[in-house]
Amino acid sequence: MHRILITGSNGQLGSEIRELSKNDSSNFFFYTDVAELDITDKSAVNNFIENHQIDIVVNCAAYTQVDKAEEDEKTAFLINTTAPGNLAEACKKYDATLFHISTDYVFDGSNNVPYIETESTSPLGVYGRSKLKGEEIIQQSGCSYIIIRTSWLYSSFGHNFVKTIARLSSEKDELKVVFDQIGTPTYARDLATAILEIIQNNQFKDRKGIYHYSNEGVCSWYDFAIAINEYFGNECHIRPCHSDEFPAKVTRPNYSVLDKTKIKSVFGVEIGYWRDSLCKCVELLKQNNS
Repeated sequence: MHRILITGSNGQLGSEIRELSKNDSSNFFFYTDVAELDITDKSAVNNFIENHQIDIVVNCAAYTQVDKAEEDEKTAFLINTTAPGNLAEACKKYDATLFHISTDYVFDGSNNVPYIETESTSPLGVYGRSKLKGEEIIQQSGCSYIIIRTSWLYSSFGHNFVKTIARLSSEKDELKVVFDQIGTPTYARDLATAILEIIQNNQFKDRKGIYHYSNEGVCSWYDFAIAINEYFGNECHIRPCHSDEFPAKVTRPNYSVLDKTKIKSVFGVEIGYWRDSLCKCVELLKQNNS
């Protein structure tokens, strides 16, 4: 039996892990968010991991407001760099394994083929830099770790693109969505399932490293919005537009498709097609709203 700490457990991924682990009687889970455990506090982290005899930490906590991070660099680095460093140091001290969630934003989006884990990183803004620094501090800690970079995360929990488009397309006759940013959506439930399967199979200790995970396939935000609109049965007309029609403080990567070959071959993870996973999430949202 593993004693597993889930940080950031009120977010999209943390909530999905909480939901799925209800069926897991073979492990013991501790769910925390900032109210229960401030992971920016090194002594609090050490005390929690020691007192509860934690042997796996899944860090789902992150500062994810990409534009706001430009004005609040200190907080972004505190949550995305210092906190993972505290967790990594404690994992090293108490011989625990750290599962840490990172992002496609460590890349600048200049590729035209899917990014592999060893590709050169070049983040475009504070958010990406803070997440990359978090990865580096974990790697330098000497702890056992699995870093999973993911992209375009959504869920039936929390705030995300799927829920926003579902709402707007039910309220408006027309929407404009960018078509010049290409990537792959990730259903947080699929990622949560993959993480729990890796833990269940107990083969992670000698396979530390960085892995990429998203759903399969490729789309633009425009394509994603069209599918959301279609699955919800809304009649909104969605039009493609360029990114520069929505000025932002940070340039988003134009291309952030992740190559998942490594995680599939090392852990035997099976990954669903993005439209199939979206359909499952939409059905769940419809049930929740009925």
